[in-house]
Amino acid sequence: MDAQGRGRAEEIDPADQWVLNPDTGDYELRLNHSAGDSDRAPGVSAPRGGSRRAGASREGAGGRRGTSGDGSPRRAEVPRQGGRRAGGSQEASAAAENGAGRRKRKAPKGRRKKALLWTGGVMAFLLVGVSAGGYMLYRHFNGNLSTVDIGDRGNKDVVTANAPLNILVIGTDKRTGEGNEGYGDKGSAGHADTNILFHVSKDRTNATALSIPRDLMTDIPDCKAKQEDGSEKSIPGTEYVRFNTSLGQEGRDPGCTMDTVKQITGLTVDHFMMVDFNAVKELSTAVGGVKICLAHPVKDPDSHLDLPQGERKIQGEQALAFVRTRHSFGNKSDLDRIKIQQQFIGSMIRQMKSDDTLTSPTKLFKLADSATRALTVDSAIGSVPKLTSLAKELTKIDTKNITFVTLPVIDNPNEPTPVTVVLDPVKAPQLLSMMQEDTSLTEVAAQKEAAKTKQDALLKGTKAAAADVRVDVYNGGEVPGGAQQTVTWLQNDKGVLKSTNKANAPAKIAKTTLTYAPNQADQARALAAMMGLPASAMKPGTTDAVGLQAMVLTLGADFKGAGTPITGPTKIDIPKASADKAECAK
Repeated sequence: MDAQGRGRAEEIDPADQWVLNPDTGDYELRLNHSAGDSDRAPGVSAPRGGSRRAGASREGAGGRRGTSGDGSPRRAEVPRQGGRRAGGSQEASAAAENGAGRRKRKAPKGRRKKALLWTGGVMAFLLVGVSAGGYMLYRHFNGNLSTVDIGDRGNKDVVTANAPLNILVIGTDKRTGEGNEGYGDKGSAGHADTNILFHVSKDRTNATALSIPRDLMTDIPDCKAKQEDGSEKSIPGTEYVRFNTSLGQEGRDPGCTMDTVKQITGLTVDHFMMVDFNAVKELSTAVGGVKICLAHPVKDPDSHLDLPQGERKIQGEQALAFVRTRHSFGNKSDLDRIKIQQQFIGSMIRQMKSDDTLTSPTKLFKLADSATRALTVDSAIGSVPKLTSLAKELTKIDTKNITFVTLPVIDNPNEPTPVTVVLDPVKAPQLLSMMQEDTSLTEVAAQKEAAKTKQDALLKGTKAAAADVRVDVYNGGEVPGGAQQTVTWLQNDKGVLKSTNKANAPAKIAKTTLTYAPNQADQARALAAMMGLPASAMKPGTTDAVGLQAMVLTLGADFKGAGTPITGPTKIDIPKASADKAECAK
């Protein structure tokens, strides 16, 4: 029970009841105002029963929960979208058992500062109503979260694994929440209108935020979606339609959107986060406004945006109008709106990580409460402890190493007056190849040095003559007949006559590999140079080859055809924006 539940709401701000524990990095509820609460151990979350929960009185525009006029609980206005609420009672009980009677020594000042930075400085994703407000996740915020069961998609353990992490952030145009009646498509189940694939590098030093245009023409694959009654619905795919119909239409859930993104990018999407219009309004207000810069005055009757030239802070309805306007900047297209959204996201991230936010318990409380109420996630990360684990991974990324890009597209050549787009046949594969190879779009010194050292060790040195290279080729990729293609090419074009087609590999693999013995290193370097293999593809063994033993080349999903280098580009000339730099909208 909080202060408001005891009748002291007018004297005590709910946020002021939470105290940072520097040993754990968590905020804990301290109720020292009342003798009646003295038997509760520090760190135990307030129960959800009885009176209103902390912060609930400030429901804000379109809040999910609150009370009706007679004081009874009011049902959420934002639909659960096929999900279920995550429960928090087990976490609270565990906290009570572990925290009772335990004394904790005071942490050094350096550790206290580190804990505060972890609590408030977690990377957040914002877009037309999008937030991954994973930080300052109080245990009782579990009940704020909505979840969707997406089955066995993605990698459930990838958050803390030694592997890249891909999170799909979806902003829908569903008209839910107070004050949103005039937005979106009336009667729509909600489209995937704003989409960012957030790719976090394996070493957590950098991230690429890839915007996928809603008007991209693509094929939506067959998918399965869990229904509200727990049943599973098989939904047939649709060819050559707008990307945004991958959600909501024909009963498609976020899992179907994840499948569509995987088909387009070649990247496995591990988790999703989804919100609607209210998130940008509530979160921009919770941090006290987001700073933007306009190169010229804007007055848009459609989005109701009316702002003068120059810098200013915006929040609430004004912030939503800014990220929704498509008639005020550039060529007045959705692609230009994406640029504005990226600028807004970068500014929001900087504001969330600013001292002004980090040192204010009230702002942090409001921000976490707004974020968790706005958020729908997959069930694998649908609890505060799991989101906290995700948040810790994201805080490792310096904002200067977060790059925003848009999937390269061109006007649809099949339309006389193009209103949709298709993938750029040259730049899109290049960018996606870089992301598949986990190549940073920023200058990350440690990553570059590690890659250089590995390349020096494995790819540099003497190379055997083509006639001396002996290799068995297996096809573990997606190109039919890839092994035979490669053998034919090696023999006819490269002179590798001792190459053999071994047909299909035992299983499909994502990356091409070359396994070789120490005494075959010169052969491996020669073959790597011919095929454009990256250092990551080289798999040296520990024992020497005997007699006529051949190396083993297994083609992966990154194999595009015989003669096409496996190595992706290390640089690409496309527009990019950094989360660390402010820009004026033009």
